[in-house]
Parts: sequence; C-alpha cells; structure tokens
Amino acid sequence: MLKRSFRLKISRSNVAFGAIALALLAAGTGIPALGQDRQDRQDAPESLLPPGFGEPDTTPPAPQPTRAPNPAPRPAIVQPIPASPSQSAETGGESPAPQPTPTLSTVDYSRYELPEFARRSTARVGTVAYGNPPFAHDSFGRSNGRYLQILMRRLDAPIASRWLSIALRRALMSRIDTPQGISGADFTAERAWLLLRMGESVAARLLVQSVDTEDYSPWLMQTGMQVALANGDPAAVCPYADRGAETLPARGWVLAQAMCAGLVGKSKRAEELVQQGTRRGSRNDIDTLLAEKVIATGASGARAVTIEWNSVNRLTTWRYGLAMAGNVEIPDRLMQGVRPQLRYWYALSPRPDPGLRVADAELAAANGVFSNAGLVDLYGEIAANDDGNSAELATARDLRTAYAAARAADRVTAMRSLWEAPGDSRRHYARLILTARAAGRLPASSDLSEDADLLIASMLSTGLTQQAQAWESVVARGTNGWAMLTLADMTPGARISYSDADSYRANFDRRRAQLFFAGLAGLGRLEDNDAQRMASALDVPIGASNLWTQEIDAAGRRGDAGTVVLLSALAMQTYRWSQVQPEALFHIVAALRAAGMENYARMIAVEAITRA
Repeated sequence: MLKRSFRLKISRSNVAFGAIALALLAAGTGIPALGQDRQDRQDAPESLLPPGFGEPDTTPPAPQPTRAPNPAPRPAIVQPIPASPSQSAETGGESPAPQPTPTLSTVDYSRYELPEFARRSTARVGTVAYGNPPFAHDSFGRSNGRYLQILMRRLDAPIASRWLSIALRRALMSRIDTPQGISGADFTAERAWLLLRMGESVAARLLVQSVDTEDYSPWLMQTGMQVALANGDPAAVCPYADRGAETLPARGWVLAQAMCAGLVGKSKRAEELVQQGTRRGSRNDIDTLLAEKVIATGASGARAVTIEWNSVNRLTTWRYGLAMAGNVEIPDRLMQGVRPQLRYWYALSPRPDPGLRVADAELAAANGVFSNAGLVDLYGEIAANDDGNSAELATARDLRTAYAAARAADRVTAMRSLWEAPGDSRRHYARLILTARAAGRLPASSDLSEDADLLIASMLSTGLTQQAQAWESVVARGTNGWAMLTLADMTPGARISYSDADSYRANFDRRRAQLFFAGLAGLGRLEDNDAQRMASALDVPIGASNLWTQEIDAAGRRGDAGTVVLLSALAMQTYRWSQVQPEALFHIVAALRAAGMENYARMIAVEAITRA
C-alpha cells in the first residue's frame, strides 16, 4: 500500500489517486498491467456500434520493446519522358504507333509510390495548428512510452482547468519524439484518443493525419475511425478501410468499405458490402440505415433511406458521426444523455445551425476547446442570419453592444447582462471568455470600479494580461481583482508580503483563500517563512509528499514540459474546481513554472480563484 502523509482528493470519485498511484507504479516497474484495466472506460475507444455487431477486442497490440523503425526506403519511381514525333523523325526512326490516351480507369496507380523525401517519419509525429505554439520535440524527456501510455489511458477527461486543457492539447498535438517502448503509430493513437476524450475532435484529426496511412497500426486504425466519426467525416477512413476490414474483422469495417465504395459511385460494390455486413443481422437497424444514408449521397441508384429514431435509446459514436455526415437531425432526447466530449464535437462541427451549437460551444469554451474568437464569430453568424426573437439573438445583440457602444457605461451594462444570464457556473465562465476582448477595449476608470473584478476576470480568462494590469490602480488591496492581478503579474521575481496575502483571506472564504495562497506559493511570490506560516494557518500541506508529487516535481526540475502537463491533468480529473485540492494546485503551478511554462502557471492560478 502506498504510504502518504495526507489524503489528496483529486478526482470525480475521490478515489482516483489510487488509480494514479497504480498507473505510476505499473509504469515505473514495467508491469504489463493493462489487462487489469479492461473495466476502465478509458482503455479503448467506446464501441462504434451497439452490442451484437461482433467487434473484436479493442485492446491495442503490445508495443514493441524499442522504437519502431521507419519502413525501408523506397526508390522514387521516375517515369521516362516519351519521345515526341519530331524527335523520332530527327533521329531517323519510325513514328510510333498511336497509343490510347490514359484515363482514370486505365492508369495503374499501384505502380506509383511516394518518393522517400515525401514520406513522413514516425520517429517524430505531430502538427502545428494556427495560434498553437508547439511544445519542444523532447517535451516528454526520456519517459518510457509504456509509462506515458498508462497515464494517458488513466486520464478521465475533460478536466477542470481551461488553461491546463489548452496546454495539454498543445502538448499532444506538437511534433513530439516517439518514446522508447511504443511504436510511433501507437503513440499517435494514444494521443489522438486522449484528444477525443477532451472534446478536441479537430485537433485529433490533424494529429491522425500527420501519419502516412500506410504506417497505421491496428490501434491507430481503430482510433482513426473514431476520429473520423467524431468529425462526421466517414470518408476519412477510406484510405485504410480495406486494411481495417482485413486486420480487424468487424461489421463496422465492412460497412465502412461499403460507404467508401458508395461515395465514389460504385453502387453495385457498395450493395454487395452492405449485404455482407448484414448477413447475420437486420438490414433495417439504425446503424446500417445510417451507413446507407451516407452511401446514398454518392452512389447513383442507391435506395432512398428514411431514418427513424423512435426505437433508439442510445447515441453511439457511430450513430452520431454518420448522422452528421448524412445531415440527419439527432433528437434532443438522445443528445441529453451524452458525455460532454460529444457536445464539444457537435460545437466544433460546421454542419448544425449556429443557434443549435452555441450553448454547447459555451461549455466547450469553459474547457478550452473553443476560443473567444470562435464564440464571437458564432454569435456573429446568429446575428447575421437570425431575424426572429430567440434568446441566442438577444445575446448576440448584447454582445454587439458590449463591443461597439459609444459609451463605456453602456458597454459594461451589456456585459453585465451577459454575465448574469447563465445559471451554470461553467457557462458563467464562458460568458467571461465571450466578453474578454470587449473588456480589454475599455479604458481603466474608477467610474467602473464596481465591475472591475469581473472585467479583470474576463480579460484574464483569455490571457489579456497587459490590458488587465492597467486596472491595478482601480482595485483595492484584498479584493478579487487585486488578487487576480497579483497572480498574473509578469514582473520577474515579484513578491508580496504576508500582510498583503493575508488581506485577501480576511475578505473571502477559506476555500478561495487556500487557492490564492497555493497559487502564490507555487509562483514563488512569498518568502519561504511566510509561505510556511500561511500554509499552517490555512491548513494547506504543500510540503507533504506522495508518489504523484514526487513525479510531477521531478518532471518540472527536468524541464519535461509535456510530462508535467500530463501529470497535472491527472490531478484535475473533475468538472468542478471545488474538487481540486489547493495542495495539488500548488504542485501544478510550481512544476509548470520550473519547466519553463510560467505563463500557463499564472493563468491557471488566476483561473482557480476566478472559478472557485
């Protein structure tokens, strides 16, 4: 039994630390223990199809003991340049007999292969998305691939912190070295699967597409299908659908082959594959009908398909993805019971009407999946296309006032109406994100001091630190706005006194004061004696040690930014900040700072007291 001097409650179930300890112990001692984890829902993608479709076991194959080598180099195929008739005449040769012009049906594309310079190595896989500064290629240091695999699978996403979720997305997407103990394709699959569980369907697609399909492992093919469905894009599976059907015999892959055949107009082949896929089941079940709906979009002569949801009581990834691809409306009753990830996929999809997506987009923004610009654009679409009196249109109009009203007071009044509207705490934080740039355009003024705390919180929700610091003279010591600016201070080596820190405790509840102290201590803003004194006064055991604290502290000292972010996420496996312990926040902030990510550390510390 792992001994520790205090109980670290860091999960939805309040027992996840035991799972973290097990994962760390299993990874550190090389125990091939994932067979014990088959009951965990994170071990493999959720079922593509309902029970009875005969999917094989989805546990990925055992990783190779060393990094998988790249495929052997293939020589570039250079086609000879045919002699023109004039060249033949000049050399005295006979004119060649006319040859038929090649067509798409006569060219044998199997003879063509990518030249070596165009093929991508799996020794370092990733991508860079606009606005996403990449992590260094060695951000996971010398961590074993098995260790990282276990940590990723143990992570119950989404997590509490918007800023930590953004950092984790960037770490997973970046061009990262494949660690020892796992193949490049399997490591990519693990990263993409975690991104999907975070709700990052677009990021997962970019990552999966950064590997050449001929290098896909069975695990990456399975994850790739999940990614395609999350994006409502079954055609993305077509380059490897045949390999998937051969390697992973299951009805879903046969239907994927049928859809791919239908999308290129091969209706007869599509029909044969549908017949094969339904040999042991009904052709009129919802999953087959949705596949046929996709086939009908491309195959001429395909039968008309009507989708009825009356007898359906569960929305699977397969049903969601094919409904989105076939432009089939999903009943609200089925959307109500889904996990948050699917709602974030829905928010990111361009297909549904903006008015239908905006509520989910706000929740996605609170978890770092949607940006301020994305939310503003979405409401802009609503304002441009909605001529009714919907609540979404009213919000869009308030947002326009918040950004464009002539008087600062009118802008703040509009912002206040936006902040007060949602009853859910996550949507309230999303509204702070929504108004961030509007708040940043306001001049700092004592006339607006009544709303200064929320204006500062709004600006800092998207990292507008310089604009927020302009309000330093407006807020009083010990207020929430003052505390946020203190944590966000970018001055190197900035310190505050014990009496200043204690002034915040005097004005707020113990929980908020604990989080403020944890942020200050993690950022090194207190003298050692003051930190120890306040830790005792607030009962925050920042000096206690356990396996998790040892691992994250060591990763921070090594500068392994990716490992720090992943271990930090393990301590935030909850939807609610109320379940994130102050001592865990201290170690997260301190390790991020030690690993060179002080900007993230500051924003997470600010977020903690904003959302407490």
